[in-house]
Amino acid sequence: MNFVSTRGNVSKIGFIDTVLMGLANDGGLLVPEKIPQISAEKLESMSKLSYQELAFEIFSYYVNGEIPEAELKTLIEKSYATFRSPEVTPVQKVKDNMYVLELFHGPTFAFKDIALQFLGNLYSYVSKKTGEPIHILGATSGDTGASAIEGVRGKEGIRICILHPHGKVSKVQELQMTTVDDPSVLNLAIQGTFDDGQRIIKELFADLDLKNKYHLRAINSINFVRILAQTVYYFYAYFHVKKERDLRSINFSVPTGNFGDVFAGYLAKKMGLPVGKLIVATNENNILEQFIQTGVYMPGVFQSTYSPSMDIQVASNFERYLYYLLDENPSEVTTLMEKFKTEGKIVVSEEQLRQVQLDFAAYGVEGGECLQTIRKYHAQTGYLLDPHTACGVAAYESCNEPDEVCVTLATAHPAKFNESIERCEIQQTFPEQISQLFNKQQHLEVVEAENEEIVYHVEKLFSFSAK
Repeated sequence: MNFVSTRGNVSKIGFIDTVLMGLANDGGLLVPEKIPQISAEKLESMSKLSYQELAFEIFSYYVNGEIPEAELKTLIEKSYATFRSPEVTPVQKVKDNMYVLELFHGPTFAFKDIALQFLGNLYSYVSKKTGEPIHILGATSGDTGASAIEGVRGKEGIRICILHPHGKVSKVQELQMTTVDDPSVLNLAIQGTFDDGQRIIKELFADLDLKNKYHLRAINSINFVRILAQTVYYFYAYFHVKKERDLRSINFSVPTGNFGDVFAGYLAKKMGLPVGKLIVATNENNILEQFIQTGVYMPGVFQSTYSPSMDIQVASNFERYLYYLLDENPSEVTTLMEKFKTEGKIVVSEEQLRQVQLDFAAYGVEGGECLQTIRKYHAQTGYLLDPHTACGVAAYESCNEPDEVCVTLATAHPAKFNESIERCEIQQTFPEQISQLFNKQQHLEVVEAENEEIVYHVEKLFSFSAK
């Protein structure tokens, strides 16, 4: 298994090098040179596996022996031992043809834990093997930051700096990041949006001298391992539902802002999982919905919403999908991404748009509908949705046919977004781990969303081991 860049100037690198490179050195994103194909017979045998065993099977296609089998199994077991559910991602039936895939049973109560617990342990493993430090630089719209910090804190040889948009994440999200008192952890609250933070991260990683000098590594979903780890739960959900009912295929409704979670589903489908529709659920920051409906990808005006983790205008993983839409032609991808940089939009052909609409459906959920969905499902079923999952459920209601079975991805525990739950006049009980956060001191610095200022703080945190 080799990996290549969507822009064509990085090719045939292995799994470990892909993990360490994060953002491709040519500014593109790394993807497998060939997507593994899983036969129907193999799917049948995989359906009997535990979550950890399933993760090992799927990871093995991509790791390609670079990590010995016993050590890979140990990394997986260690990563998912921190989850509160023995199933890791349990599936709950909410309505006759609608299930919820609960992805919030990890340490920070968000789906990001599924990838970042593994990536944190993988980085630690690589650091011990190579003797080199791992310096993580990332941006978050809310959940990635806490999950990344939890995944790497206390691990020898690893330091981490996370940017988050000041005042634009939920209080619990902020506390989960900023109450960690550890000299190897730095939280920078930028005066801007997540898109500003993501842009800064990409630009700093594109500075290869800076990247190499400070051993910078990626924790955002620009790192392919994030996508790979999230692919596993699509298989797991399909196998779970298939045990209950006869299925030819299954739909997934996916709340997404950065296109990483739904791209993982797209990858699972290309590997051979019988996925019907992939429903892209967005909020008022609906650039992805507009693209799927019109073929025009163009950021609009940023809006703060009840589902802040999806308050994203520029979806970094969109480039990975573009690569496959353009028949894996890196020169065409490069041309379109350069045009996006200069003109601020991407337009695909009518034929390409027809393919997009075969791959995805989409629905943008405005604030009132999001809250109403939370109220309705709580009243009718007793199930409490967080606002992001509520967007997924509303999109399911809009895009799913009555005879189709759909799994909605529950991306976070509702306790992380009590501001929205309170607006629904619903009182919830906080898990003890979240209740304790409100009594802890915060550690963060508020900074301007400027490259130079971020570099200044990065150099202070990481320069102790620069070579």
